[in-house]
Amino acid sequence: MARSLAILGTFARACLVRDMTFRANFLLECLTSLGWMSMNLAFYLLVFTFTPEIGKGTGWTREPFFAFVATGLIVNSIVQALFMPSAEELTELVRTGGLDAVLVKPLDAQFLLSMHRVDFSALANGIVGIVLLGWAVSRFETPPPPLAWAVYPLVLLCGVAILYALVIMLAAATIHMGRNQSLYDFWFYLTNVSRYPAEIYAGPWGGPLRAACTFVVPILLVVNVPARVLARPLEGEAWWPVFGSVVAAAAALVASRVVFQRSLARYRSASS
Repeated sequence: MARSLAILGTFARACLVRDMTFRANFLLECLTSLGWMSMNLAFYLLVFTFTPEIGKGTGWTREPFFAFVATGLIVNSIVQALFMPSAEELTELVRTGGLDAVLVKPLDAQFLLSMHRVDFSALANGIVGIVLLGWAVSRFETPPPPLAWAVYPLVLLCGVAILYALVIMLAAATIHMGRNQSLYDFWFYLTNVSRYPAEIYAGPWGGPLRAACTFVVPILLVVNVPARVLARPLEGEAWWPVFGSVVAAAAALVASRVVFQRSLARYRSASS
């Protein structure tokens, strides 16, 4: 573990030096990301001028909902900073045979392929998410208890783990397909489902979608569970989503490992 963290630190320093070499591009990427996020926040503020909560009787009033949005910003900024840049390069490595050089290195291939690039500009949204979370929670009618703050980082990491596993499994498809840019688009569309409270997925269409995105692809657990921990008391049945998030994260990581290893076993070098 210590060796892996040291290697990750080396990767991060190298990427930071690269980003600082092109400061104007780095700042432009940060501003673009912040601009997109600002438009979304403005849209949500507009929505709350017409309704007191998202979904009748759901409890997602303005401040809890903005805590939900802030949690989504934090989770997605971590995934987009640490994992997505590396996974996106896998297509090119498979096409050119560059994956050969990765496989002969004395490091775990999954670790190297998923974490050798760090996009620091993606962390801008995460910083804003932390500020937004502090603002929203400070305006709760009842502040979250210390237990909620202790559980929140755990379920937040579980959400990150679920998204990481999804990224790895989509990246592994590259080895079979050679090119899978459309699958990364699919990842973006799928994660859009997690941007809203699970309660809005109701009715003859929403109910099955909610079930599929909770028990098949647990994407609805990524943001909903951490946000619920802060917005609602941790009593009785409120603990079940927490346990479910931990189990789903562990299962997703195991599944991604199996899929990735089996995909590597079928890899045939493009350079030979």
